[in-house]
Amino acid sequence: MKKIKYIGLFTILATFSLGSCNDDFLAEKQDYSGVNEEVFQDPVQAQAYVDYIYSQFLPGDNAVTRTWDLAAGGSDDFSQTTEELAGEVNFNKPWASIVPTGANCLPYIGARMGSSVSNNTWTRLKQINLFLENVEKYGMDKATKDKLKGQLYFWRAWQYFDMVKLYGGVPLVLTPQNPILDEASNNQIPRSSTSACIEQIVSDLDMAKSLLPAKWSGADWGRISGSAAAAFKGRVLLTWASPLFNPTDDTQRWQRAYDANLEAKTLLEANGFGLEANWATMLTKEGSVNKEAVIVYAYNIVPTQNLERNNGSERACRSKEALGAGSISPTKQMVDAFPMADGQDITNSSTTYPYSAGKFFKNRDPRFYSTFAYNGAKWPYAENVNFKQWTYSWYDKAPASATVLPNKFTETLGANSSGIYLNKATSTTASNNANFSYSGTDYMEMRFTEVVLNLAECAIGINKLSEGKDLIKSIRIRAGIKIGDGQYGLASAIARDQLFAAALKERKIEFAYENKRFYDLRRWMLFENGTTTSRLGVAPLNGTRRTGYFIVAKKTDGTKYVHASVDPFLANAAGVAPIVNRDPVFPYTIPATGKNPGTVIANYEAYMDYLYDNYFDIVERDNLDPTTNNWKFTWYKEYYYFGIYQSLLDTAPYLKQTKGWGGDFDPLQ
Repeated sequence: MKKIKYIGLFTILATFSLGSCNDDFLAEKQDYSGVNEEVFQDPVQAQAYVDYIYSQFLPGDNAVTRTWDLAAGGSDDFSQTTEELAGEVNFNKPWASIVPTGANCLPYIGARMGSSVSNNTWTRLKQINLFLENVEKYGMDKATKDKLKGQLYFWRAWQYFDMVKLYGGVPLVLTPQNPILDEASNNQIPRSSTSACIEQIVSDLDMAKSLLPAKWSGADWGRISGSAAAAFKGRVLLTWASPLFNPTDDTQRWQRAYDANLEAKTLLEANGFGLEANWATMLTKEGSVNKEAVIVYAYNIVPTQNLERNNGSERACRSKEALGAGSISPTKQMVDAFPMADGQDITNSSTTYPYSAGKFFKNRDPRFYSTFAYNGAKWPYAENVNFKQWTYSWYDKAPASATVLPNKFTETLGANSSGIYLNKATSTTASNNANFSYSGTDYMEMRFTEVVLNLAECAIGINKLSEGKDLIKSIRIRAGIKIGDGQYGLASAIARDQLFAAALKERKIEFAYENKRFYDLRRWMLFENGTTTSRLGVAPLNGTRRTGYFIVAKKTDGTKYVHASVDPFLANAAGVAPIVNRDPVFPYTIPATGKNPGTVIANYEAYMDYLYDNYFDIVERDNLDPTTNNWKFTWYKEYYYFGIYQSLLDTAPYLKQTKGWGGDFDPLQ
């Protein structure tokens, strides 16, 4: 049984400690105006309060961390508003109009306080402000108090940045408001400018950095550290320097972001953080031994009441054939985005590492194989170290036309939507007991690699082009990209905008399915044709469709395999399959025919080539997005700065509505 992780951003200590506090502590959560003085005098109860705040921000038990987003209500809506996942959601479909009463008006900015406590932006901020104000009034030793305050300064900054990057400026509430006051105007705080919000966020992060240890250890590993606060400041200022908020390309913003990210990188390295040597194992390497983990959600798998905290991504990723849920379906567009082994795009592959659509998995960036599980890929788990994922299909009767889709699948327990699976951060030691429900794999919200790529982008922003390029190359070298053109596929990236494009492309690959892509597309305004898509030479998402794969079985003579039920490549007890055995014993001698005169195949990798060359047709699958009314991905420019939904404005008329949503609040101020 796995050791309980006591905090790790996904706080188990909170659950445990809250149970030992007196009833007044819990009662306080139901009283907007009351304060329990004991909480601010007793370090144990004060720690429980702080841990409670952690729990309000972080994904719950069995959350699918690969596509989880607090601002999206814990859903994968934002991942589906990228190339990563297909399907219609409120932010990628056509609308008759963009109005603050529509479902596409993001409600994350908060709600009017009701009669009971709910976990939303403003209740989280109130709880943080209550602590920061009251902890100074009661006796507690300074060292303990500073560490607790530092963590909550970070979470206040986190919450404000989570809103600002979506809405621009929001009301800055830095003290706890009392809703029972007779003069309601005391609580009527208007939206601050975006620049004022950024300065407050930076101030809180600087405060957190000054109060917190640069690195935690022991049972406190995984708490927000001073190094994490510095790294997050780098993320904030990078966003502030990006075209979304910096359309004039003010180099002073890039310089400030560069300085913050360089400071963060230096501080992290001085405290033992860095790039893990092995990219694939880094993603499942748990605990403080992982140098990459800057901000990390740590999970445990203790199946006891109130202590069970499982990462739901393992189950979601694993196929139903392996007894998983098979609920994540990567797109062909993401598969195609991964470069070749020497870093070249598939559209410009070299003769050394050529691309073939018929064998799309060959000669790819090493990260490809740790991100996707494709037809025939080895995908071991605890109970089956030899498991291979098959996703091919065939017809139960002769197709009437080329538009007829195959309808029989080798996955008898049910196939996913796209014909390819997400393998990223799945563990070879994961157990399919209880359908992979118990997983303690950590999720790194921010890893050291992001700090490196943040710094690279900022270096490019201030025209330190060689430095920026070298930082991108360092990530490719760690990933195992071949030197190829002498620069790991980056020889053609020379000018500033070419290097910006290279940095974003590297982020797309490196951070695939880590909840970064939506925000990268927004901060660079890459959803639709415009200035930045032209500058970077990037094709926008607007007007596209996300697709998948049919791996269609064919016979030795090249015609389609047709059968009502019999799997063409699944061998019987005697090792014989209707066409060929998909998993023979090696070395394997191909039966002598006109096409294959008794060739001996030494290993499974060579046999995969043989199968794909002779028995599989790769067909693009275009039924992941809606198939009616000529549906296309549709992005509206209003989503770059979301509006405030009307029901909130009706109760808070002192709030200005965002430009484009019927108001005059300018997010660029």
